[in-house]
Amino acid sequence: MIDADIRVEDTRWSKGGCDLEALVAECLAAAVAEVENAPDAADVALLFADDATQQALNRDYRGKDAATNVLSFPMGEMPLPPGAPRPLGDISFAYETIVQETMTGGITLDAHLRHLIIHGFLHLLGYDHEEDAQASAMEMTETRALARLGIADPYCPNQV
Repeated sequence: MIDADIRVEDTRWSKGGCDLEALVAECLAAAVAEVENAPDAADVALLFADDATQQALNRDYRGKDAATNVLSFPMGEMPLPPGAPRPLGDISFAYETIVQETMTGGITLDAHLRHLIIHGFLHLLGYDHEEDAQASAMEMTETRALARLGIADPYCPNQV
């Protein structure tokens, strides 16, 4: 089981009665179902913030002074007591950037956020998209996980 520690710093994430705990749990379960060798027990921390917070994190940890939709900070391997959940790392989200992407991309906030949660989680599991082969494998895994949630392939937006 993946245990999610959710922190909401920007209250706009909670507008409209969005149940972030349920949404995150569904996304993590869908991603785990599509990943070989997923951990049986793990901890993930998720931060729902604004662009200013995300920009500071991106600047301080990646040397890029700009907001971005999602950032993942993998914890890496460490010795653990038997049966202890493995801390996978942290994922943070920027509200304004994500909302802007939904408006320009003609997608719903729900679908886009689900995609980004899965995307960020896969980064914690070691997936990447720096090279074409890595990107293809990550995109296919994201697409399969999103299909489990009834969400169309974000990489083929004109698909019917």
